[in-house]
Amino acid sequence: MAGTTPAKPRLRADARRNTEQIRRAAIEAFQGRGLAVPLEEVAKAAGVSKATIFNRFGGRVGLIEAVIEEAVANELYAVIDRTRALQGAGERISYYLTAIRDLQYRQPAANDILLQEYPHSRQLMDICRAAGAINDELVAAGHISSALRPEFTVEDLHALIVDNALALKHGGHPPREAYDRRTAFLLHGIRGHQASPPE
Repeated sequence: MAGTTPAKPRLRADARRNTEQIRRAAIEAFQGRGLAVPLEEVAKAAGVSKATIFNRFGGRVGLIEAVIEEAVANELYAVIDRTRALQGAGERISYYLTAIRDLQYRQPAANDILLQEYPHSRQLMDICRAAGAINDELVAAGHISSALRPEFTVEDLHALIVDNALALKHGGHPPREAYDRRTAFLLHGIRGHQASPPE
């Protein structure tokens, strides 16, 4: 009996190691290719079987929820917090749209969240609601300050972000210079008469 007692701690250590390897592989895969990366590829990168992912996380949604904050949500929340910390409505709008489009360009997982690809995940839907709340705030403040065109609506802002997510997800990435130029065109097009141009 004495010879068998170390087996359980060793198994627990193996399980912890496998879990962390899966987490690291999932974060790298989701950041690089989005949340729909085949689980077989995540398992191979982690050096485990696909069944191990199901055993540890319950499947794709469980794995996404386990790593989504580190993979992309923390960065999205940081954009929202930074936006709210800025003073003028025009400055907030310019920063937010520039930053969110930058995040969409760099992080395919952000587009999967914004497109609500996994609506059964409460955690991912909470992230979408946070994004929707800042959209509401920005458009309301933009109208009060005339930083936005009066006819520009929350639905318009939502559509601009979702349309960009769809274009990046299904149409490929344009060159960065062209993408940033289009961001500037977008900001110019929605700006109200009293708004100063972004720096």
